[in-house]
Amino acid sequence: MKRIALFHLETLMWIDRLGTFAAAAQRLNTTQPAISARVREIEEQLGVPLFQREGRRMVLSARGRRLVQATEPLYHGLEQVLLEASDFAGATASVRIGAGEIAAASCLPSFIQAIERDRPGVAMEIEIDLTAPLLHQLLNGTRDIVFLAGPVASPGMRTAPIGSVQLVWAANAEVLAAGGFRQSLPVWSLPEHSPLHAVTHETLDGHGIVPRALHTCNNVRTLIEIVASGQGAAVLPETMVRGHLAAGYLHEVLPRPSQHVHFEAAIRTRERDPVILDLFERAGRLRIDATDRKPPRT
Repeated sequence: MKRIALFHLETLMWIDRLGTFAAAAQRLNTTQPAISARVREIEEQLGVPLFQREGRRMVLSARGRRLVQATEPLYHGLEQVLLEASDFAGATASVRIGAGEIAAASCLPSFIQAIERDRPGVAMEIEIDLTAPLLHQLLNGTRDIVFLAGPVASPGMRTAPIGSVQLVWAANAEVLAAGGFRQSLPVWSLPEHSPLHAVTHETLDGHGIVPRALHTCNNVRTLIEIVASGQGAAVLPETMVRGHLAAGYLHEVLPRPSQHVHFEAAIRTRERDPVILDLFERAGRLRIDATDRKPPRT
């Protein structure tokens, strides 16, 4: 009979967190049959079943929950000691990172550079998405650390503020020369669950502006291209259009909104993996470059 090893405990933790053997296999870079074999081995060793099926999910039994709750701190404590003994230099892990497009453009490159320099054994899987799906992915265990437009509150996650981004109303020179909002102008925005969408409506209502149409697009870079080509105006993050404004490809057509978009790094409240905790601590030291530059005279 095989003894219970650390990889058995790690397997139980990830099945508990992700809910299926297949998801745990993907997270641990192995196969579903290998996961099933590990579960059989530990159940045979203990002499009790540890999981029960509820629909498509595998749910820990009462004894299984007690085992995970008791051993998870010990497992991560040992991992922490081993990593600290090597000053984390030898840390190896696959960390799944999610980020909104604005945060990705503003702070993710410096974060990646620091991880590659200081934690060369950490492989990063990065996905760009909107805040709502990123939050869902974090809480269901398919992302380890995410960068969200906030503030976002949930008992299932810990957050660290990383700064804010100023917004600008922009259009190209032709739109500005034709009178800007004095003409019937189409407006573009991110979808309605984005904070930019709310700012768009608040500004239009505050200025009594009725656009010819209000279009949405879920990609900020595409929005910038649309507006730069003369197809309307949009509220855009200043950090992402700073170069366009300086070069004259875009111009500000309304006063800057008083609202800024705030960003946070987030991990699960239950997170105990020392590598992810180390990356979260580093993420908390990031600061988005949100220099408040005066708009050019028009």
